[in-house]
Amino acid sequence: MSWLAFSVVASIVLTVVLNVVLRLFPDGADRLRDRMYRVAERQNDDPWHEAPRSGVRVIVPWKAMLIGSLLLTLVVNLWLLLR
Repeated sequence: MSWLAFSVVASIVLTVVLNVVLRLFPDGADRLRDRMYRVAERQNDDPWHEAPRSGVRVIVPWKAMLIGSLLLTLVVNLWLLLR
């Protein structure tokens, strides 16, 4: 089986699995969203509240990660195709 076909099939399978999990627990996504909203509100209510810090700042550049993932997928598939 080619890697390109495997990656497409794996993507479809993971999407279906995620949708099935969301169907099994229909309020799960809403509960998670509400819980995260309450945590954010709790921290914003008290301006003097400082979250415990571990000394590490985490930045998630989601656009760069998405572009990088797509480029890496293309590079790996081209390399496997030419190999």
